[in-house]
Amino acid sequence: MAKRPSSKPGICYLVGAGPGDPGLMTLRGKECIEAADVIVYDYLSNPVFLQWARPDAELIYAGKKSKDHAIPQGGINELLVSKAKEGKIVTRLKGGDPLIFGRGGEEAQELYEAGIPFELVPGISSSIAGPAYAGIPVTHRDHCSQLTIFTGHEDPTKTESSLDYAHLARTPGTKVMLMGVERLGVITSELVKAGADPAMPVALVRWATTGRQRTLTGTLGTIAALAEKAKFEAPAVAIFGSVVECREQLNWFEKRPLFGKRVVVTRTRAQSSKLVHDLRNLGADVMELPTIRIERSSGEDLVEFARMVTDAHTYEWIIFTSPNAVEYFFDAYYKLRTDAREIGGARFAVVGPGTAAKLAEYHIGTDLMPKKHVAEEMVATFQSEVGSIENTTMLWVRAKDAGKEMSAGLHAAGVILDEAIAYQTVGETSDPTGAVARFREEGADIITFTSASTVECFLDLGLDIPDETAIASIGPVTSEALVENGYQPHREAKTHDIPGLVAAVVALAKK
Repeated sequence: MAKRPSSKPGICYLVGAGPGDPGLMTLRGKECIEAADVIVYDYLSNPVFLQWARPDAELIYAGKKSKDHAIPQGGINELLVSKAKEGKIVTRLKGGDPLIFGRGGEEAQELYEAGIPFELVPGISSSIAGPAYAGIPVTHRDHCSQLTIFTGHEDPTKTESSLDYAHLARTPGTKVMLMGVERLGVITSELVKAGADPAMPVALVRWATTGRQRTLTGTLGTIAALAEKAKFEAPAVAIFGSVVECREQLNWFEKRPLFGKRVVVTRTRAQSSKLVHDLRNLGADVMELPTIRIERSSGEDLVEFARMVTDAHTYEWIIFTSPNAVEYFFDAYYKLRTDAREIGGARFAVVGPGTAAKLAEYHIGTDLMPKKHVAEEMVATFQSEVGSIENTTMLWVRAKDAGKEMSAGLHAAGVILDEAIAYQTVGETSDPTGAVARFREEGADIITFTSASTVECFLDLGLDIPDETAIASIGPVTSEALVENGYQPHREAKTHDIPGLVAAVVALAKK
């Protein structure tokens, strides 16, 4: 049965998603994603942005490549109107800026005619961001003070081009072309015929502002042949003018240590932000391929967990072996208690600096942490720093599938141990970013693993690690899981945390 239109229409946000770098999304754009009931997104809209969507938001892909439209433009217009008429908040994500050759004006007109409230949210256009990330300023006092932006992709139903090549050839300053790489030969030839200098510097920037960025330089007379030889394809932006010469001094982005390296992150989407952020800042083309997701305890495990959290003040030590454990513990604690002092005199032991940092977020210091950041070292550290732990009451807050080595060691030392199951890891079966499909098609230079469970769940997806792909492991337990499954890690992090793993990736990239 078709849904009845709501008596009160919703609203549609036409949001510029920027050129690709997640850091270039506007704060207003992020707010519109977070508020949306429905998100309609384009091919050039970074799928990473979908992580900001509500879990119940409807995600609709409406990507358009040349000659390959998931939904025709007319269908997109109808979709935006119909969803808003149901009273929903609709966020339309468009690559770059919605009003610079993005057909955002046409979509806004359709909404206006249907009586749907809308908002235009500007985005950073690839016409300025692409050149900037290639080290090319579109204006420069020593070169020009005028900028012309045009599109090389016109309405295919038109019998004649609306581009005035003679006018473009005469126009001073920098010229930036969007969406025209497939017609580059025709466009450059027409410009030369119209009187443009064949020696004019030209640059092409593909997948601008991302780790996949690639730049090709030449002149107006040579760039088409160079692009064909290099198989340079869309999406790309072209820059015409002497400002291209600035690239030799100003090329900052492509000099980063991981630039051009495809690095796979297998951590959960919720936990990968720090790792992904650090790798991207070093120039990596990060493929977020979450193999696991974290779920809170349920059923009997949840009942027992709540009971132990309530009684946390009765233990002498509380042990955390992951940041997740800390988060779920205190989330439950402050639902059951109102005063932090009610935790009593319990002391806190953690497995590593990442867990200690999470504990510090709750304004609690760490009393004990093994020098070697693995759970198996916890017993030895207790015995060396505390002494005898016989008859000591301890609460270990852990994942359901946590290893039993530490438990066995503490019991053997005479500890009175309770184990509170805060969460469990389960395999991630969806592919929201398209990274699984991309990995199967393109492979990667380096793949990272942050736990044994990420190894197991990666293989459960039916994926293999190509021989040419280097493997970075966060620590010995993860390395052991890799070896057990027939893979030898090429580098293990010296410190078993995210900074250590990033350093391992950088070391692998230098080889």
